[in-house]
Amino acid sequence: MVSGRVASAPLCGAVFLMRGSRIVVVGRNPTDNGVLICGLGSFGASTAHALARMGQRILAIDRDPALVQEWTGRLGRVVEADSTNAEVLGQLGCDQFGVAVVAIGTSVESSVLTAANLVDLGIEQIWAKALSKQHGRILERIGVHHVVHAERDAGLRVAHLVTGRLLDYIEFDDGFAIVKMRPPQETQGFTLAEAHIREKYGVTIVGVKSPDRDFTYAQPDTRVSQHDVLIVSGRTKLIEKFAARP
Repeated sequence: MVSGRVASAPLCGAVFLMRGSRIVVVGRNPTDNGVLICGLGSFGASTAHALARMGQRILAIDRDPALVQEWTGRLGRVVEADSTNAEVLGQLGCDQFGVAVVAIGTSVESSVLTAANLVDLGIEQIWAKALSKQHGRILERIGVHHVVHAERDAGLRVAHLVTGRLLDYIEFDDGFAIVKMRPPQETQGFTLAEAHIREKYGVTIVGVKSPDRDFTYAQPDTRVSQHDVLIVSGRTKLIEKFAARP
């Protein structure tokens, strides 16, 4: 039982608020209360495993006993349970977690029901994997904070990488991307000021990584060599045009 009175505590300026029957500490990272993972398929398991390696406290839930057995002892706490059952989530204390990931990839219905339960519990940050564009829209409408289109995003990334012109590629929802690429010939041997890349192509070279040297943020006098790697940001179409240069 939670008392209505909250004692003060020296938590670096943190502010205590009441959210329903729970005390929420504002000004702290939500992951300080641990991360709840619902679903231990490939996506959920890899997410949970990476978080565990970072030192995060994990509660992983799946109704498949084989998956639960496989990950028991490798993650923090692994429980065989049905996340579509709101009563079960309450019994497990899932409302105490600041972040939850809905990683169910086999059933849209189970994903939506689980997400709705987490929204009702008042989880501060809910991430959910969408199986389709329509599924993603439903998740957003019921209150999921971050919808992940894992297959779509992976497909876009691979499509840009298979050409061999890009070494890495991250695209954001607004058509903006950050890429890692080899320098086109017209930049090699010139400083960024001399190459006029932004004026010509509308993209920004953010940084340069030279062999056997630390990454450096790009400056006008940064000189680009043949074996450097460039970090470039800008609109996707403009980056594609720049990357297509010989």
